[in-house]
Amino acid sequence: MSLEVAVAAPFKARARDRLGQGEFVVALSLEREWFSPDQAKRLVDVAVGRGLLASEDGDLVPRFDPTEVTVPEGFSPDESILREQSTFESALDAIVAAGVEKQRAVAAINERQRALAVTIEAAAVLYARERGAAVDRLAAEVREELAAEAGDGATVADDVTDDSTVADDADDATDDSGAA
Repeated sequence: MSLEVAVAAPFKARARDRLGQGEFVVALSLEREWFSPDQAKRLVDVAVGRGLLASEDGDLVPRFDPTEVTVPEGFSPDESILREQSTFESALDAIVAAGVEKQRAVAAINERQRALAVTIEAAAVLYARERGAAVDRLAAEVREELAAEAGDGATVADDVTDDSTVADDADDATDDSGAA
């Protein structure tokens, strides 16, 4: 997958398991000349949305082992990988459109993901619903993904997108942490 190769390259080049976002962007835009700085920032958003990267303490951390990814000689990623909008990004767009500041929304989503031990997409849909954003289509997608991962786990998938159960759980989790 070219997205995974593009994300792995800066980590492999520096032989590190975490990079600042600026360092990541410089590696992709100035050093490799694969993207403009804005496109490299977009790649970060896509990779976070696809679960390939996470933001921890201001650094980007891969959610896979970059050392196991081969960057072919002469490889250059296709710009189409920047056009993919993940479920996470769609939910985040809906949250921002509902009036929540983007950084605050991302922080709250990350907190819900940790507190509830769900996917970033499920956490984003939960937070979007809590904020009154229209995400019914996205909730259905997340429900299907969770059901597929859990086998026949329809109960788990239904719980993740049920406003009354999980939203209350999310509120309880964030009440203790002070986030959101």
